[in-house]
Amino acid sequence: STPSLVRSASQLSRSMSAVVLKRPETLTDESLSSLVAPRPLTSLISSRSFQTSAISRDIDTAAKFIGAGAATVGVAGSGAGIGTVFGSLIIGYARNPSLKQQLFSYAILGFALSEAMGLF
Repeated sequence: STPSLVRSASQLSRSMSAVVLKRPETLTDESLSSLVAPRPLTSLISSRSFQTSAISRDIDTAAKFIGAGAATVGVAGSGAGIGTVFGSLIIGYARNPSLKQQLFSYAILGFALSEAMGLF
């Protein structure tokens, strides 16, 4: 993983500095072949697996609980709104039964708005 990547990079830089510091007439195929890394550096980077620490797992768990709490509050708020709307429908109908159709239309509108606020 990371230590082998650092080791390969330092070997490559030592090989390159040895070739660069030599005179051109003393360069041979052997000295140029020392520049070839035993493994390509990209294979070391891509083979590194994703590692999670205990701290990141704790953060993920906390985020899940916060999300679940927010969803619960949203559902509770929506439920309270719907209860208020239909409670008002019953009270309104008890006071004036002739407005049954209009009150029911307003109740459906209130239900839809309460549900939408709970979803968002």
